[in-house]
Amino acid sequence: MEYFLLFISIILLILGIIGSILPALPGLPLSWLGLLSLFLIDGIQFSSFMLGITLFITLLISVLDYLVPAQGTKRFGGSKYGIWGTNIGLVIGMFTPVPLGFLIGPFVGALIGELLFDIKNVKRAVKAATGSLIGFLDSTFIKLVTCIAFVGVAIKVIFVNLKIWF
Repeated sequence: MEYFLLFISIILLILGIIGSILPALPGLPLSWLGLLSLFLIDGIQFSSFMLGITLFITLLISVLDYLVPAQGTKRFGGSKYGIWGTNIGLVIGMFTPVPLGFLIGPFVGALIGELLFDIKNVKRAVKAATGSLIGFLDSTFIKLVTCIAFVGVAIKVIFVNLKIWF
């Protein structure tokens, strides 16, 4: 059973890294489930305190993941129309067959939202849409770094418990 949980843990951690880039997969929660699987292995000593901290980080970043792109739109002069457009564009972009639709969707959504708000000010709409894209890329980067850090935690826990020293 321990080997099965170890295998599941590794798979979940890898899927977490992939999912931190592809919004169709919940990357960070998958990575945390990988740590949870590791925690459940009898022969491995993994602090419940550390598991709680990583859960808190996962929940915090998961909430921020929805707020950061919208804040990017707002900081670059976008209106509520642009913020709604960003969120709608992200959802639509995930399900379109367009390559990198998850990147294009928030940008196009914010652009359309801003043009609905003020069709005469195209420059402002493009600026707000760029803010949306930057916010989305920031959020993706934060998730990716966190997932990689979770893999680092898992590797350390595995090697310490296997008595392998670097």
